[in-house]
Amino acid sequence: MNRASDLLMAVSIGAGLNKNKIIEQAVEAMEELFKLAIMGEPLWQHNGNGGMETLNGFQYLREFGSFDATMEQIMRMVEVGEPQCFISSDCNCNFDQDVPSSFSKLNFEPLNIETSRETAFVEMNPMNIVQLLMDTKQWATTFYSIVSRTTLLGVILENVDGSYNGVLQVMSAEFHQRTPLIPARQCYFARYCKKHTNGTWGVVDVSLENLFPYPQVQFRRRPSGCVIQEVGNRGSKVTWIEHVEVDNRSLHPLLRPIVSSGFAFSAKRWIATINRHCQWLTTSTARTAPTTDGVLIPQEGRESLLKLAEKMTKNFFNNINSCSENVWSGLPQNFAAQDVRLRYGNILKVPGKPSGNIVIFTTSIQIPVPMEVLFDFLRHERTRNRWDLLSNQRHVRELVYVSNGENPKNRVSIMQVNSSPNKIEILYLQESYTDETGSYIVYAPMDIMAMSKILNGGNQKFVSILPSGFSIMPDKAPGQGDGAVGSILTLAFQSVDRLSNKEYMPQSTLKIIDAILSTTVASIKDAMLFGIRY
Repeated sequence: MNRASDLLMAVSIGAGLNKNKIIEQAVEAMEELFKLAIMGEPLWQHNGNGGMETLNGFQYLREFGSFDATMEQIMRMVEVGEPQCFISSDCNCNFDQDVPSSFSKLNFEPLNIETSRETAFVEMNPMNIVQLLMDTKQWATTFYSIVSRTTLLGVILENVDGSYNGVLQVMSAEFHQRTPLIPARQCYFARYCKKHTNGTWGVVDVSLENLFPYPQVQFRRRPSGCVIQEVGNRGSKVTWIEHVEVDNRSLHPLLRPIVSSGFAFSAKRWIATINRHCQWLTTSTARTAPTTDGVLIPQEGRESLLKLAEKMTKNFFNNINSCSENVWSGLPQNFAAQDVRLRYGNILKVPGKPSGNIVIFTTSIQIPVPMEVLFDFLRHERTRNRWDLLSNQRHVRELVYVSNGENPKNRVSIMQVNSSPNKIEILYLQESYTDETGSYIVYAPMDIMAMSKILNGGNQKFVSILPSGFSIMPDKAPGQGDGAVGSILTLAFQSVDRLSNKEYMPQSTLKIIDAILSTTVASIKDAMLFGIRY
C-alpha cells in the first residue's frame, strides 16, 4: 500500500497545475518558518515542558490565520474562561462534540496539535547541515532514531549552481519513537530550501494532504523545519521548529502523557539527534587514545569497532519501531508478561550452521525512577549480572571502551563475562547513550574470533550481529503535572528460533519469550525498589 501510494503521488505531482500549487504552498511555508523562528512572546511561551517553547494557539491564529468579528468574539469567550474547543499546544483536542458553525473556517479535525521550538549551537557549517537535510539518504541515515522510512517522490525546482538554494522536492516519510506502542507517523510533504540575503539558510517541510486529499488523515506537518545561521568558523546556530497535527486517539495509555505533551517528537529531539551525529563524526575521526586502564586500540580497529556499533544500534532501532514494514502481534493473555509485541525479522544465515528465523520481542513498562538512575543501572558492568540472564552469578568486566562526546557515560564498550577468572564465556559489544530527550543501551553477543578481527581493522560488513537492549524516555515532560518525572523503559530482545515460521510459533517458543521478558522486568523492578549497589 505504501509503494502504491508513493507511485500515485509521484504521478500526481508531475501535472503543471499541481506543481504551481506546491510551489506556492512551499513559499508561504518558508515565510511562516522565518517568522516563527524570530518571533518571541506572546506567540511563543515556556510552559515548563523541560524548557521547551510551545506556540500559543490563539496568538498563532492572530498572526497567521484569517480573522473576522466572529472569530474575535469566540476568542474573547475562550479568554474569559467559557468552555473551549480550540487547538492547543499541550493537550489533546477532541472535536467530536458539537461546535459552533463559525469554527468551520478553521477546518478543525480531531487532531492534536503539537508545537515546539529549540535553538542550539551545532558543530557543523550551514552548507553541511543543508546537504544533510536535502539529501534523503543522508537525512534518513543521520536521523535513524526518528525516521524509519523515506522516499524522494520528485523534484519540483532544481538549482543550477550546484547548491541547494531554491530546491523544492516532494517526499514521503515515516517518523517513529523507540517503542512499537507509539504508532508511526506517516505523511507526504514538500521540502523547500532557501538561502536568504544575510547568508541564513532555511529548510522547511509542509504537508501536501490538502492538495492531494486522502479519506483519513492521521498526521500532517504544518510549516516545520530549521533556520541555520553561520557562527564564525565554529559551526551554526540552528533554530528548529516542529508544528504538526496528529491523531493520538489510538495511543497506549502508558505513553499518552509524554506524547500528547509534544515532548516525544519535539524540536528538542531533532536538535539532540543532530548533535549526537556531530559527536559521532568527531569520535570516528579522532586519533586513538588509551582508555583509563591504558588499553590502546589500533586506529583501524577503533574505526571498525565504531562502525560495527553504529550498525548494531541502527539495526536495533529498525527492529523495535512501529513503521508500516514492521508487523507486530501480541502474546496470548494467559502469559505473565504484559503488553508484549513480537514479530519475525529476517532469516539468519551463518556459514556452517542451519538457518533460522529471527524472533524480535519487546515490552514497555513504567518505572518510578529518574531516567539517569535507570540508565546507569542498565549500562554499568558491575550491575549487569543483576538483570542479564546470561551474566547471572558471573563476573562482568569492561575490557575497553571508546567515549562518544563529553559525557563519559556515552560510549562504545566491549564487555567480558567470566564464569571463572580464567574462563571467558561471552563477549558483548555495547553502546550506551543519553541526553535530555531519552537514553538507550544496545548490546549484542560477539564471537571471540570475530571481535579479534574487528579490533585489528576487519570489515564489519561480514559480521552477523543480533542486537538487544533498552530504550528509556521520561514518562511525562518535565514540568507536566504533579509529582516527579519517572521513566518508560522499553526492553527488546532478539533470538534465533529454528522451530517456528511466520505462519506458526510453537507454545515452547512463546513460553521462552514470556520467561525472558517477565524475569528481566522483575529483576529490574526489584533493583529499583531495593536500591543499587555498585
